[in-house]
Amino acid sequence: MKEGLSEEELDARHADKMRKKKAARDKIMATKTIEKGLLIVNTGKGKGKSTAGFGMIFRALGHGFPVAVVQFVKGRIETGERMALERFDDLVTVKRMGEGFTWETQDRQRDIQAARAAWDAAKEMIASSEYRVVLLDELNIVLRYDYLPIEEVVDFLVNERPEDVHVVVTGRNAKDELIEAADLVTEMTMIKHPFRAGVKPQAGVEF
Repeated sequence: MKEGLSEEELDARHADKMRKKKAARDKIMATKTIEKGLLIVNTGKGKGKSTAGFGMIFRALGHGFPVAVVQFVKGRIETGERMALERFDDLVTVKRMGEGFTWETQDRQRDIQAARAAWDAAKEMIASSEYRVVLLDELNIVLRYDYLPIEEVVDFLVNERPEDVHVVVTGRNAKDELIEAADLVTEMTMIKHPFRAGVKPQAGVEF
């Protein structure tokens, strides 16, 4: 028992500590008054970038908000997220614009055309203000390969995105310009991954 205190004394000390913490937290929260659409970037080598993005999509659906998803790369893969979203077809628009990873297509011009078509669709949906959250899944991949000009993408997301629309961008190797422009950036760090131990991607975990 800590410092010879009784359970009752420990409980009282804990309650006092939590009261002070709540008071401090409430004071901080009272200063947070801005409400606006956020530009959110999930990047890094660790697993979970798209998963976190889709988590925000499902969270928005829980509030009854209309949402949209543009998949820049994984278009050919039938994912669990897409199948689940089909149950909310009155609130969700999903555009699978990718044709697979670049090492699968092995055709740079085809990849550039696919990226442009996906970006044009994304811009239209974001600018429409019809959606509260728009997920641009794996946009960072096409930006990494310079299939789209980073300046164009950042300019649109900063200057032409409606004020109340949240945009989530996923994928490894986010460009510095996008990170600088974003409101929220999370880097997923890989500590351990079953793929390195010979475990193949599995339904319900990887897709």
